Amino acid sequence: MHELGITRNIVAIVGDAAGGRRVSRVTVEIGKLSGVTAGAIAFCFEVVAKGTGLDGATLEIREIDGRARCLACDGEFAVHTLYAACSCGSRRIVVLAGEELKVKTMELEETA
Repeated sequence: MHELGITRNIVAIVGDAAGGRRVSRVTVEIGKLSGVTAGAIAFCFEVVAKGTGLDGATLEIREIDGRARCLACDGEFAVHTLYAACSCGSRRIVVLAGEELKVKTMELEETA
């Protein structure tokens, strides 16, 4: 399960960016074509965050649908696999969205 390692990296990236402040919420974007299972990230997050500045933080996962542009007809369309074909029949496509794996935002707790 490579999602455990990815979750560790998410916690490390956010923890470093927080600079020692407590984090209350993290928003992550995961593309449906990325090969990363959002449910597995959610499952691992609480355990990986325990004892860090993210302990008790809420994880919000936004799943990004796949979109591609056809190089033959220039049409844009939804894709569910990296090997999708355009309605014109061409498989020469450029993926525009869906491969993301980004820490989008984090919310920090107020310090007194």
